[in-house]
Amino acid sequence: MRSQRHVETFQRQGYLVVENLVSDQRLADVRHEYAALMDRLFAEWQADGLVDSTRQPEDFWGKLDMAFRGGFDWYQPFDISLPGSGITEETPFHFGPAIFDLVTDNAILDLVETLIGPEITSNPIQHVRIKPPERAVDSKEIRAHVISTDWHQDQGVTLPEADRTEFVTVWLAITDATVRNGCLKVAKRRHHEMLPHCPRTQTGLADPFVPQESVPVPVRAGGAVILHPMTPHASLANESDDYRWSFDLRYNVTGQPTGRSHFPEFVVRSRRHPEHELKDWRVWRDMWKATRSHLAKRPHIEQHRWDSSSPHCA
Repeated sequence: MRSQRHVETFQRQGYLVVENLVSDQRLADVRHEYAALMDRLFAEWQADGLVDSTRQPEDFWGKLDMAFRGGFDWYQPFDISLPGSGITEETPFHFGPAIFDLVTDNAILDLVETLIGPEITSNPIQHVRIKPPERAVDSKEIRAHVISTDWHQDQGVTLPEADRTEFVTVWLAITDATVRNGCLKVAKRRHHEMLPHCPRTQTGLADPFVPQESVPVPVRAGGAVILHPMTPHASLANESDDYRWSFDLRYNVTGQPTGRSHFPEFVVRSRRHPEHELKDWRVWRDMWKATRSHLAKRPHIEQHRWDSSSPHCA
């Protein structure tokens, strides 16, 4: 259990950096699962004639780099959510045992419990982020999960139904996150009110509200940046030659709206009703499959509350 000092630091500055939050074995399991997924995708691209069968990179990173530079759809098959639009019966995503074990990791939940209490739901606003060197990214790419992320508040990218929801974001590093490869930057002690957002490259803070001062928050693989939902934050550009890999994991108090109620949630910890905790990763996967099938047949559901009609966006 984390100390009261950690809680006080989080409440005072709106974020907390925790090194060595998850074990090396947990990280290894996630990397292994994603390497197997990449192998399957790469085999499909070869079978479709998209990849020269005589060129076979030796590892995950080599295959990822070939996919990125070849313009293949590598991101959505890796993500642990559905996209904001264009959902079909075939839209890919990834839900496997290693990522389920990460989301339900006891060390993460112990920390979350100190901040929001013991009745914890896995919030469906969650993503993998694998960011290539930004200078190599196509100028038309706008996804925050691939390029540097605009200034925003996590509360600001939920729907209004969740304005009173208590939640935290666990930004977990799978590779070291450094200033050079695009770690987060945060605005200290600015977590007390919702600020106006606008449709920008992504949904981000309106220009008058973009922080003028910020601090970078590098963290090593296995560590995390814990974010208050009102803390303004963004990411630096990846100016290195390597890929930077992290996950956004979000947790809210059970029974409160998630802010994206058309996506599935599940109870990840309950001291009051432990029998309600989900233990089978296959059930989680199947919940998302059923959601995908349902949403593919429905009119588009907006995932953000902000549009360009706001006076702050003129």
